[in-house]
Amino acid sequence: MNTEQLPSFRDVLGHFASGVTVVTGTGEDGPVGFTCQSFSSLSLEPPQIIILPGRSSTTWPRIAAGGRFCVNILADHQDDISTTFATSGIDKFAGVAWTRSPSGLPRLDGTCAWLDCTVAAVHPGGDHLIVVGAVDDLGAALHARPLLFHRGLYAGMTGLQPQTAQ
Repeated sequence: MNTEQLPSFRDVLGHFASGVTVVTGTGEDGPVGFTCQSFSSLSLEPPQIIILPGRSSTTWPRIAAGGRFCVNILADHQDDISTTFATSGIDKFAGVAWTRSPSGLPRLDGTCAWLDCTVAAVHPGGDHLIVVGAVDDLGAALHARPLLFHRGLYAGMTGLQPQTAQ
């Protein structure tokens, strides 16, 4: 087998479509946040999620210091917000509409859903951290469609119909 022709690990993982979130919190100087594709549910009982911020993130330590964070699940029209919050060294909240969640965390307007969390645990995970969030509060828009990221591009979900309860 010629390994020079094999795709990279990153290229292979790019074939898995993921949702896009922005993780927000409150730092010493006000609201802070970063784009995070590495998000998943962990447990229904108790309700827990995981996020995986990069170890090199300068934003995550500012959020972690407060012990709480909000996961904003972006809607299909929010690719510009994803790009903004993925950029370092700028005021990420400039021009972005947001309100405070019930616990006072920044909650972005127009998202599909949001989850207010308390940091329950942090574990090492290679070049990332595995952060377990205990879900304290949450909400969702009824008809919003999520923003997806696939093979280096943003995508929306077309042609999907909401499922009805059986």
